[in-house]
Amino acid sequence: MAVQKINIDDFITQAATAIIIDVRSPGEFEHAHIISAVNLPLFSNEERAIIGTTYKKQSREAAIKMGLPLFGNKLLPMIETVEAWVSEKQKLNNGIKPALFVHCWRGGMRSAAVAWLLDLYGFKVFQLIGGYKAYRNWVLAQFIKPYPIKVLGGYTGSGKTEILHVLKKRNHKVIDLEGLAHHKGSAFGALGQNIQPSQEMFENKLADALYHTDTNQKTLWVEDESQRIGLVIIPVEFLKQMRNSVCHFFVIPFEERLQFIMEGYGEFKIQDLIEATLRIEKRLGGLETKNAIQFFNENEIKDAFAILLKYYDKWYEKNALSATKTKLAVQSIPSDKVDADINAQLLEKI
Repeated sequence: MAVQKINIDDFITQAATAIIIDVRSPGEFEHAHIISAVNLPLFSNEERAIIGTTYKKQSREAAIKMGLPLFGNKLLPMIETVEAWVSEKQKLNNGIKPALFVHCWRGGMRSAAVAWLLDLYGFKVFQLIGGYKAYRNWVLAQFIKPYPIKVLGGYTGSGKTEILHVLKKRNHKVIDLEGLAHHKGSAFGALGQNIQPSQEMFENKLADALYHTDTNQKTLWVEDESQRIGLVIIPVEFLKQMRNSVCHFFVIPFEERLQFIMEGYGEFKIQDLIEATLRIEKRLGGLETKNAIQFFNENEIKDAFAILLKYYDKWYEKNALSATKTKLAVQSIPSDKVDADINAQLLEKI
């Protein structure tokens, strides 16, 4: 056998049945990587830094000579690691032995070296042309494709994410932007969430989710968001499509939404709630911030959240509803309560 080359389009369409092996350093992989890839680093973070410096200051040949002894010590562990991956994937592939898709940053020396080793051992190996950089170009291209977007809107506490989850269970196509971002979008949005991905990884996850949506579906539901979700930003081209789509805006009574907020955030530590409140102090105002914190300290959670919910309603009206100039339409949907099942049914009747 010989190592074969594979372009990014074939790579994407065949990735589900293959093992995607990223041979970049652990630091590069942790920052962002191809969805479902596994890390088999040719060099550690420190080794990569030293070899990279040698390459830049001396020569390609000097860098290769420096890297060879380091590579040699890893041959057997690499083979044994990949054997375990192949065995596990083979079970999932109904007994069919998977191909190995190997890549580094540009499809250069690192992936070529590991691909050579795995091919020598007897695996079926493909090296991604252009490496991870080619994948990133593919990712960015996904955001300019047209999608049949409908936007789900509503004031804070309307249970929009829960509605999306119900729609998904009912076989509607859904992109949960907050789920991909590990953040619920407000100053309180990080509570109870995993650490947010890097901007690059968020984009990778979003592109992958878009790619796996059924383009034959008439509707792709997304939640109305500002451009920033915590520390990550919705790609501009995709945000434009959201802004130019119909926004279905739930209008639910304040008390109903307040109760929903209480159920969702009331169990968090008081100190965490206070710290989140302080993050919006400039916009909330000194007096309202002081009152909310006092209510939290006195365990009057509902009164504290009432202050915050009024603030978010005003903020939404100013920033989100004023943006309707850039939307084709906003369709209000009155509802008596925060109930994901009932409200999903209201959307389905549209």
